[in-house]
Amino acid sequence: MQTYIINRLIAAIPTFFAVTIVIFVIIRIVPGDIVDLMQENQATALVRPDAAAELRAELGLDEPLPVQYGRWLWGFLQGDLGVSPWTNRPVFEEAVSRFPTTIELAIVTMLVATALGMFAGVVAAISRNSAGDYLLRVFSVVGLAAPGFWVATMLIVALSNYLNYLPPPEYKRPWEDLSANAQQMIWPALVLGTSLSAGILRMTRATMLDVLRQDYIRTALSKGLRKRSIITQHAMRNSLIPVFTIMGGQFGFLLGGTVIMERIFGLPGLGDLMFGAINRRDYPQLQLSIVMLALSYLFLNLVIDLLYGVLDPRIRERYRGV
Repeated sequence: MQTYIINRLIAAIPTFFAVTIVIFVIIRIVPGDIVDLMQENQATALVRPDAAAELRAELGLDEPLPVQYGRWLWGFLQGDLGVSPWTNRPVFEEAVSRFPTTIELAIVTMLVATALGMFAGVVAAISRNSAGDYLLRVFSVVGLAAPGFWVATMLIVALSNYLNYLPPPEYKRPWEDLSANAQQMIWPALVLGTSLSAGILRMTRATMLDVLRQDYIRTALSKGLRKRSIITQHAMRNSLIPVFTIMGGQFGFLLGGTVIMERIFGLPGLGDLMFGAINRRDYPQLQLSIVMLALSYLFLNLVIDLLYGVLDPRIRERYRGV
């Protein structure tokens, strides 16, 4: 297993460098220029005709892209992650202060999605072709098709107009005010979790149906074992591997895909920080934020691969002693 883990870590290195190159190039070819935006916010700079060139040189934007990338990568490897030209604050401090909010929203969302998706998927599988099965399959299609931002907007409208209720406007961390934090997290988590549960439902149903057709399940039934025990102790465990793959990808998506929900519900997470950085063309802040998400995604993939060994004894046997 140690060799397997080392191989996975080595394979992640070129992926990381490829991600940094793509990020570095894309955010610089997006229309708009940070120099123009900064000059619009500094009226005195417009008086001097050479101010733009000096500001561009100060920010290191007058050099070729390969040189800029090499300088940024060298600083990143040395721990020098840069300073935001807008706030003059280290970008690492800002990203670290925002990341826990995004992590919290992603965890609560995955709890909602897993509870709904796995339960509904198992129910749909064991009651195949029943009215409940067809109803759950329709729900999964609607959940996959409905845009999250539309559902979130309709939810806010319904809460405010019909229940005269809105979540607390100022974000509170769990240790500051648990009740306010729960009210702020539960609604975006329900919107995102219900949508993501549709994919988990479909995968759980498909893998459960495949497992329930296996010979060892028929043997267990013929021995008189209780159906509940067969489903919980045998069928569910063997059907979880593809489901965990889907969940790992969804959790990685959530880390960078909560931008709209954070903006709609006023959550000061990493997605909200990235949205502001894109509007301001804050290159150092945006680069670090996306790199943090990429590293988190690579780490999640490694965790999912290791979970395969826990869930599937064939993988443990394959790498035993390696």
